[in-house]
Amino acid sequence: MNADLALKKLIDGNKRYVEATEDGAELTITTRRQSVADGQKPFAVILGCSDSRVPAELVFHLGLGDLFVIRVAGNIVAPSQIGSVEFACQHFGTQLVVVLGHSHCGAINATVDSLISGSADLSPNVASIVDRVTPAVHPIVKRQQYSDKNELIHQAMRANIEQSVTGLQMRSRILRSLAERGEIKIIGAEYSIETGIVDFYLND
Repeated sequence: MNADLALKKLIDGNKRYVEATEDGAELTITTRRQSVADGQKPFAVILGCSDSRVPAELVFHLGLGDLFVIRVAGNIVAPSQIGSVEFACQHFGTQLVVVLGHSHCGAINATVDSLISGSADLSPNVASIVDRVTPAVHPIVKRQQYSDKNELIHQAMRANIEQSVTGLQMRSRILRSLAERGEIKIIGAEYSIETGIVDFYLND
């Protein structure tokens, strides 16, 4: 499935998810366990956050075998995440990669608080996540072009998504080559926990 068709499938799936959950209705997904037992061919890769409120298969109203999902706090790009994306694109022919951030992200909040206060009581492992988010967020905090902290958090979340999109291509010769040949698309998107809507960054 090419990237444009894959994107449409994600958009349509998110619409179904929003409609199904607006009134607290029960959400059902297709399992197809037997049909994927012998192999997989996911049509999109989702590099998303570990947040329990943002399970990609549910957010896009899809089922087993549809998505290759990589989840890590702050949807950051580190070698293991890059390798996972490379694996999916090379071995399954997946042509669409989506970096999916979300509102109320703990990693973003921790990074903003650390930059504003100048210190943070973080474990070394959590600090390593904040350190990867910081380059995207620091210029926003420094410019101070935001009306309130909520606006700051939103700008920081968006900048972090864009940093991860860029990082996948800049730090992977394989992904960069595939993108340059038009064989994959890597885009960003943000999920609103309040509305359930995924907003894709299509004009960036």
